[in-house]
Amino acid sequence: MPRLSLRRTVVVVALLNLAYFGVEFAVARAIGSVSLFADSIDFLEDASVNLIIAVALGWSARRRAAVGALLAIILLVPAIATLVTAWQKWQFPVAPDPTLLGATGAGALAVNLACALLRVRVRGHAGSLSRAAFLSARNDAFANVAIVAAGGATALAGNAWPDLVVGLAIAAVNAGAAHEIWQAAREERRSAVP
Repeated sequence: MPRLSLRRTVVVVALLNLAYFGVEFAVARAIGSVSLFADSIDFLEDASVNLIIAVALGWSARRRAAVGALLAIILLVPAIATLVTAWQKWQFPVAPDPTLLGATGAGALAVNLACALLRVRVRGHAGSLSRAAFLSARNDAFANVAIVAAGGATALAGNAWPDLVVGLAIAAVNAGAAHEIWQAAREERRSAVP
């Protein structure tokens, strides 16, 4: 029963993430926001992670640990994409629309809080896989609060720096989560060895 509950949860979360990826990516491109771009790529990554988790649930602990290690690597993709976008923004630091930045960040926060609430009930199942899903949702909620704050700071400062700083912070959080998941996968692999 816990496996079925976790599978259902991660499929719902994957669909929510995929839907909001489209919204956030479109707004990020329209207003030139590094933080929204980073977060939109993270939504796409979260959808992929959750679909992989749904498939890997019936596997042995050793195979799940291997998938956990793969997920740790996947979590680095948004960080790398953000660094590229940040470099481009650094060269042409035009401030994004603060109202759209804050409102889109608030929408992302609502989606991520809903996903975190769904995941909190099943975070202890399936080792590194469910840990990856829970950490992802938790980190995303923190990132969205920072994006909303960046919208306010951009309105006050009138420049691109708050958005750029938050985008780089999101990249750093993703890298930290990747490390935590890698460690959890290593522990799971060690405990699976007979």
